[in-house]
Amino acid sequence: MSKRSFYDEMQDATGGVRAHYKAYADWLVEMPEDRLAQKRAEADALFHRHGITFAVYGEKPDTERLIPFDVVPRIIPAHEWAVLERGLKQRVKALNAFLRDIYHEQAILKNGPIPAEQVLGNAQYRKVMQGVKVPGDVYAHIAGVDVVRAGEGEYYVLEDNLRVPSGVSYMLENRKMMMRLFPRLFSRYRVAPVDRYPDILLNMLRSVAPLGVTDPTVVVLTPGAYNSAYFEHAFLAQQMGVELVEGQDMFVEADHVYMRTTRGPKRVDVIYRRVDDDFLDPLAFRADSVLGVPGLLAAYQAGGVTLANAIGSGVADDKSIYPYVPDMVRFYLDEEPILHNVPTRMCRKPEDLEYVLANLADLVVKEVHGAGGYGMLVGPAATKAEIEDFRDKLKQHPERYIAQPTLALSSCPTFVEAGLAPRHVDLRPFVLSGEEMQLMPGGLTRVALREGSLVVNSSQGGGTKDTWVLEA
Repeated sequence: MSKRSFYDEMQDATGGVRAHYKAYADWLVEMPEDRLAQKRAEADALFHRHGITFAVYGEKPDTERLIPFDVVPRIIPAHEWAVLERGLKQRVKALNAFLRDIYHEQAILKNGPIPAEQVLGNAQYRKVMQGVKVPGDVYAHIAGVDVVRAGEGEYYVLEDNLRVPSGVSYMLENRKMMMRLFPRLFSRYRVAPVDRYPDILLNMLRSVAPLGVTDPTVVVLTPGAYNSAYFEHAFLAQQMGVELVEGQDMFVEADHVYMRTTRGPKRVDVIYRRVDDDFLDPLAFRADSVLGVPGLLAAYQAGGVTLANAIGSGVADDKSIYPYVPDMVRFYLDEEPILHNVPTRMCRKPEDLEYVLANLADLVVKEVHGAGGYGMLVGPAATKAEIEDFRDKLKQHPERYIAQPTLALSSCPTFVEAGLAPRHVDLRPFVLSGEEMQLMPGGLTRVALREGSLVVNSSQGGGTKDTWVLEA
């Protein structure tokens, strides 16, 4: 067998099955492919029946799609997860310390490695948050950290998502689907459960209520039914047993937030908001926003309500700040980072720009504010015309881009139209930070269903699969 150029999570370099996949590989031998195809069709029908869809921006408002679900799970052994868990907790702890610092003392900008203009001039930095005290000094209550494997199987953090990270509902629904489709398969493994996530999320949100509130009321704030992640907003509200609200359902009075109910106004103490900063308060940010609550910022600044995540958290997940996260770990925690960053060139630096322009065909170039797989160039998969177009963009606005080597993402066996085949994957674990920090074992595995593709985003043709963390 020829040597693979990427790490295969099920098979080693000789074609042998890795120990943690052995029981599953034996089960696969017993399972005919037509049976797997039947189970995949059953899953699609159930997802559609339950309304587990997503909308794609730029398409008609009523256009919704199923996120393709792969019936082959991704399996992570306990010892690997233990390292990942420590590394993720360390990283999010440092990011929260960074957010507190830049809105208060700004020590890392005065005495550390991060240029002040990179933070204070960032579009996601909110001056209105300077000096604002937030409960427990927690800014990023829910963090979705995208992790990939490359090389000989080393884990790398691809990006941090701290604004309104999505995807956890698919993690939960994927597990429910696998247990429904293949109940006997779970008897071969001790798979760590994920179903307690809504309870843990609610307890975390209650733990960061404003000072003096002993029985906090929590709500989920959604932009509305046309948002691409509306299913998730409704799902999480239902699973936590709290109200799903839109901006028009709430008002501010005397630095407190209230929601309108059939029994009259009810005070709201914690808002799990799935609305971007710019649209939260038309009196403070975008005046044309109809999604937010007038006066919400003033109530937040006064300590009358908690927002999760905090206003201004987005500066810490901006791709221009990403290269400095290992420095944050060292600066705030006095520790060495457990998880690697992907080596990153910052195109605002003349020497980095020169290198990137000379090697565009081999690099991945990303907009610092981009998301969802948009606004990026994957050099090895791009045409000459696309490369030249990006070259012009880089020359005009180098400060808007970073560049990274094209990682050979690890692959997992995936059931596609042609049968079982390796496809590239990433992983988004979810880190919850309140009085304590907790992770669900696993996270959302996204898979690039197109052969050879490295883009796993659902809006770009990717799918999802259940993630099994084995218990020790």
